[in-house]
Amino acid sequence: MAFAALSIIWGIPYFFVKLAVAELSPQLVAFVRVGLAACILVPIAWKRGALPRLRTHGGALVAFALVEFAVPFAAISAGEQWISSSVTGILIATVPMWVVLLSRSFGVHEHLGARRLAGFALGFIGVVVLMGFGASFGLQGWAGVACMIVAAVGYAMGPLIIQRHLSDLDALGAVAACLTIATAVLLVPALFALPAHAPSATAIAAIAVLGILCTALAMLLMFYLVNHAGASRATLITYINPAVASLLGVWLLDERLGAGGIAGFASILLGSWLATRGAAPKQPVAKLAEER
Repeated sequence: MAFAALSIIWGIPYFFVKLAVAELSPQLVAFVRVGLAACILVPIAWKRGALPRLRTHGGALVAFALVEFAVPFAAISAGEQWISSSVTGILIATVPMWVVLLSRSFGVHEHLGARRLAGFALGFIGVVVLMGFGASFGLQGWAGVACMIVAAVGYAMGPLIIQRHLSDLDALGAVAACLTIATAVLLVPALFALPAHAPSATAIAAIAVLGILCTALAMLLMFYLVNHAGASRATLITYINPAVASLLGVWLLDERLGAGGIAGFASILLGSWLATRGAAPKQPVAKLAEER
């Protein structure tokens, strides 16, 4: 249920980011998004007593705040000025591949059987088909693609940091602290990009959804999934995200999906199902050593 909910919740941000950046700067959109989520979660975490324990994990929390919030949110908001929300969702679907490539660098070892590898392959093929062969972008379009790759790498590093360094923390406290750090990092850029006039109700509503639903609630679900399913399996939600993002873009923003849409959706869904099946992931090497 958590996997299904997060797959939908993280499929809709690209639609709402597209609405927000039509009137507001990328820096301001990213800042308000994390700031709103922090305002919601910090008081709750404080009341639960989840914040004092975080002092011994300062470095990991700062790293997670940067790679999961500050950098990706700003990069996605900037990139969506030049590419569609559908393409954005599709490019973010490369996150599981980046997790596999980076996992050993973080001391995280997960078993990859034949079925899971087949799932990864099918998911990747689905992303390629969904994006369409021969897609072309202008200079700004490729700048948008670069922004999404930066965001995807950050999203891949985030769950690995959770699994390697933050899995013993209260999820609510860790998320609240990281959102606060990201808000502080994005404050100055946002101040230099204030709008010349008040945004419309549509832009305000879009940022509200981004902060409350797509950030505060979504990150709590993400911590839960990483701790119960492992980093690479948890990030397989990014194979379903492009389906949701593409449907919203096509239906509501008149974006073009491409001829391979149906085949891409089928491959993505099947790949996600295969890759999320199997045994629970192995624990980090350091944690196993401590237990011995």
